[in-house]
Amino acid sequence: MSFSAHAQSAKPDLAKGAALFGQVCVACHAADGNSTTPVNPSLAQQHPEYLVKQLSEFKSGKRDNAIMKGFAGSLSDDDMRNIAYWLTEQKAKTGFAQDKDLVRLGERIYRGGVADRQIAACAGCHSPNGAGIPSQYPRLSGQHAEYTATQLKAFRDGTRNNNAQMTGVAAKLNDREIQAVSDYIAGLR
Repeated sequence: MSFSAHAQSAKPDLAKGAALFGQVCVACHAADGNSTTPVNPSLAQQHPEYLVKQLSEFKSGKRDNAIMKGFAGSLSDDDMRNIAYWLTEQKAKTGFAQDKDLVRLGERIYRGGVADRQIAACAGCHSPNGAGIPSQYPRLSGQHAEYTATQLKAFRDGTRNNNAQMTGVAAKLNDREIQAVSDYIAGLR
């Protein structure tokens, strides 16, 4: 689904974005976009292009989630942009890794990949500190480990199929590696 020319060129209205977020998104993603529920992603300081892409894909059904499809389905292209640009202005809260043994494995995978299984380093796309690369790769730093693990497993099993590159990477990771890299990501700063 592509955005209208108007939505692509219009300057985002942050006040409208804040108001819509407060009406539609706040219950799951918290008032400032820093979700306090590990199954819901933190969205604060995320790249707006990434957020718009995800909302569009929820709306179209390319990314399958009944709850998000309902919410995104009510949003116009302008609404999505306004919310996304408002969220990028919100300061992300830092997270913490939980398991020091697993986090070492997670760091090795995140920073160096697994060469003998052709698993690329996460840092190559998501940057060494997890900030991501605007419009291409999402910010991961501080994301809930539970949410990250769920998404990696969904990419691996094909239930999330809106990014072929991530599907390919996740397909090579076992459960322990997914948990390790997810825990490491939670503590990235």
